[in-house]
Amino acid sequence: MRKNKAYLNCLSRRQAQELWRQSLEESGYFAAPPAEAVAVDAALGRVTAASVYAKNSVPHYNGAAMDGIAVRAADTFGAQETAPRRLTLLSAARPFEPGGCYMVDTGDAMPAGTNAVIMIEDIHIDGAAAEITAAATPWQHVRIIGEDIVAQEMIVPEYHVITPVDIAALLAAGLETIEVVRKPRIAVIPTGDELVATSAELKPGAILDVNSHMLAAAVAAWGGEPVRLPIVRDNGQAIKQTVFASLQTCDMVVINAGTSAGREDYTADVLAELGEVLVHGVAIKPGKPVVLALCQGKPVIGLPGYPVSAMLTAELFVRDALLARQKLPVPEPAPVEAALVKQVASAIGVEEYIRVSLGSIRGKTVAAPQARGAGLISSLTKAQGLIVVDEASTGLAAGAVLPVTPLGRIRAADTILAVGSHDMALDILGVHLRRRSGNLSLACANVGSMGGMMAIRNNEAHIAGIHLLDAATGQYNVSQVEKFLPGGDWLLVHMAMRQQGLIVPAGNPRGITTLADLARPDLVFVNRQRGSGTRMLLDYRLGQAGIDPDAITGYEKEVGTHMAVAASVAAGAADAGLGVQAAALALGLDFIPVAQEQYDLILNFAADDARGQYIIEILRSGEFRREVEALGGYDLEGAGRIIAGGSGKTADRQ
Repeated sequence: MRKNKAYLNCLSRRQAQELWRQSLEESGYFAAPPAEAVAVDAALGRVTAASVYAKNSVPHYNGAAMDGIAVRAADTFGAQETAPRRLTLLSAARPFEPGGCYMVDTGDAMPAGTNAVIMIEDIHIDGAAAEITAAATPWQHVRIIGEDIVAQEMIVPEYHVITPVDIAALLAAGLETIEVVRKPRIAVIPTGDELVATSAELKPGAILDVNSHMLAAAVAAWGGEPVRLPIVRDNGQAIKQTVFASLQTCDMVVINAGTSAGREDYTADVLAELGEVLVHGVAIKPGKPVVLALCQGKPVIGLPGYPVSAMLTAELFVRDALLARQKLPVPEPAPVEAALVKQVASAIGVEEYIRVSLGSIRGKTVAAPQARGAGLISSLTKAQGLIVVDEASTGLAAGAVLPVTPLGRIRAADTILAVGSHDMALDILGVHLRRRSGNLSLACANVGSMGGMMAIRNNEAHIAGIHLLDAATGQYNVSQVEKFLPGGDWLLVHMAMRQQGLIVPAGNPRGITTLADLARPDLVFVNRQRGSGTRMLLDYRLGQAGIDPDAITGYEKEVGTHMAVAASVAAGAADAGLGVQAAALALGLDFIPVAQEQYDLILNFAADDARGQYIIEILRSGEFRREVEALGGYDLEGAGRIIAGGSGKTADRQ
């Protein structure tokens, strides 16, 4: 039996990166990369292998820059309004003679003997003569040979990324092919007994191989040529053979998974047999079990199996080596300062990377942390920035202002940040915002209704979805908002009435009919987080029915969204959970109605901010209402009605 391995020499991220780069430099990996010739018109985005020089001058002849007459400048001296000068119009076939001129159009070659052009609007044609009233200076309105580019002049330097305008310049200078850096070939090897290649093969315990596709796309984005290989099972010899074969044809090998310390984690052992393991374990979260090795003089990198870990470690170790191989700089986007919407706890001893959504709210840039977890692909797609918690820190306080590294091109000013209660209709609202504005996107952080209200109060959200039941009155939202948000320039706008109820497996095999059934010892419940409107509704109804929450198995098990409740039930992790009907319908589950509740939006926009009006107009549109009601369990009668507002605003009774 193989022994469990341990990370005996876990390095910091900085130490690992420095050791990695130094080792690659010493191995000669960053020496002059191999080159290949490509057609200029196919060179967009390629990197020049050497400086490129012009074959021809541009322009390659003296040419007229204006429509008019070509003249010898000396023949025009003395011409003025009071003493016009007449020049003889010569045919193109006639040799030049003093006092003569030729009619030319823009781009025509200058006739021999001429050295200036007078614009057509400055001459008067009189039969076979052209009358001028101003002298011409030598070479006026003439594009002389090499005015733009001179033969043998450098067009682009070595290790330059070819742009569209470079292609124009290269072609104009007489070049049809150029030498570019050959794209580094990067083998991407997915490993694991649990992996399957297609969704048709999915079954419990099987995981679809998406990481190799993601990593191959990243390699292509960084200028490499990915070679994505078939899945290799958890077999040390098979992995070794695949890596060895890849080293013969590729410039770098990336192995995904099998990098940890379990019984079936073979990557580190295989690389130690094929070469030298430089690093096994980096003090980062996520992504600790990364392996950096040199085998046959080439870099081999073992990335963790979870998607977020794989992408982060690829960005830290694969990207930089790949760009350096092509003599390209590592991009360093300027960080933005942002206030953290909620507290983030972290463990001492690891440098933690947290993905966030960014928004600009009343002149304040804020960052809302995405759900944390190495397996959460959604955090990769939704994030707009990245924050780093130092290894010596226990976390970050809510409201802390810190640098955020932007991801992609989405600007904080183009993001509307929704922090509050989860609802599937918000995704549809985001689609309509993009359609209407062309550039606005909606980013959601699901922290519950109370968390959303606090985010509005602190100017850390544009929108908060809420459904807060006042136990004393049985009414929704208004009293709570007026209590926690006195004054302020906010609006409470109605979005929907929606059905809340018990989500149970299809066919309701446990025979659940009411909330009282949740206290049965044979049932497992999944709950929503504290501060959510759904949790408040549950506790209110349990109190009415005299049911002790402690009697409910799973009451303490919390998830953050209605879809997470439905997913827990669909997966068999729970027998029931409270959520909206649309979530049950989306996953083909049964639904037992408990209450109809009011879901509203708090809008936090200045009076002159058109984005707030966009949202109200979308809520009132028939198209939006139809799309949301099609989810099931929604009634959007009155959507977009202004219920209450801060600073003395009155309700809109539409």
